[in-house]
Amino acid sequence: MTRHYNFCAGPAALPAAVLEQARDELLDYRGRGLSVMEMSHRSAEFNEIAERAERDLRDLLAIPDNYRVLFLQGGATLQFAMLPYNLLGQGGTPNYIDTGIWSKKAIDEAKRLFSAHISASSRDNGLSAVPRPEAIALSDDAAYLHYTGNETIGGLEFDYIPELPEDVPLVCDLSSSILSRPLDVSRFGVIYAGAQKNIGPAGLTVVILRDDLLERGRSDMPSLFSYQAMSEAGSMVNTPPTYAWYLAGLVFQWLKNEVGGLAAMADINRRKAQKLYRAIDESQLYSNPIDPVNRSWMNVPFVLAEERLNAGFLEQAEQAGLLNLKGHRSVGGMRASLYNAVPEEGVEALIGFMREFERKNA
Repeated sequence: MTRHYNFCAGPAALPAAVLEQARDELLDYRGRGLSVMEMSHRSAEFNEIAERAERDLRDLLAIPDNYRVLFLQGGATLQFAMLPYNLLGQGGTPNYIDTGIWSKKAIDEAKRLFSAHISASSRDNGLSAVPRPEAIALSDDAAYLHYTGNETIGGLEFDYIPELPEDVPLVCDLSSSILSRPLDVSRFGVIYAGAQKNIGPAGLTVVILRDDLLERGRSDMPSLFSYQAMSEAGSMVNTPPTYAWYLAGLVFQWLKNEVGGLAAMADINRRKAQKLYRAIDESQLYSNPIDPVNRSWMNVPFVLAEERLNAGFLEQAEQAGLLNLKGHRSVGGMRASLYNAVPEEGVEALIGFMREFERKNA
């Protein structure tokens, strides 16, 4: 069997070691005679899986004791609605930083349900750089400030964590950059992330939130939206996505035991991104529109100088075993997603292909 290099933005590549362990345990989990997919979420075996996954995630991110960790369904997109329901019970206005498509979706959902104040925006610079800290203007009654740490589609990443007054929680969508490097969780009120980038397969969403925020929920929210209810039930108000949870746990173990933790992962990811951006910058055929200080480590969009070459580039890349390089339909061009499970040699293979394609099409 041949494994190709997968640069998909999500569902994304998973570590080969994780897939191999899941394969080996697929029919018979540790001598129990059944698959994890067939287990009751109330069983002792699955409780052990769930508890270890949380412990390992807490270890990786050094999550403080006064934070809850939830394993939910619905994707990060559901959090666009869950957040205002859970944080607006004491009134106030949700504040947002607009840096691209995903932050705009969060803003639109908040406006549909309640209201929203745009504290800063990247629209004036064509979504090529994030607003600087001094440009962030909160409303007088800010209930929280939300930002998207990394715009998966545009390849635009914050190079700083916003500083806020103590009574204004900072909320971040970290779907496409969580676990790519160490993070000071204590700087945030709420962190959420869809799993299908660096955590595991699609179907799971991780939410990390500070204890005191559990009291801020609105009384009129749907019961399954409640962070407090989910926290009290161990994320099991209803049947959770058990197999995705199990696979996420295997990814956490891989990061701890085989990679050596998030500092080691950060070194690898920094190198991967630097190599690819250097190849793009040195090229006459490829270009990236993002301000270098805000270039994403995880999602590298680039365009070819001549659009007529796009189809050939994608076809030949796939033939070379370099998959899912087509850019999002809203921006076009190409996009290479360099999530944790994409090996450094895969990035080097992509760079080699890009240089050879440019030589042939100069």
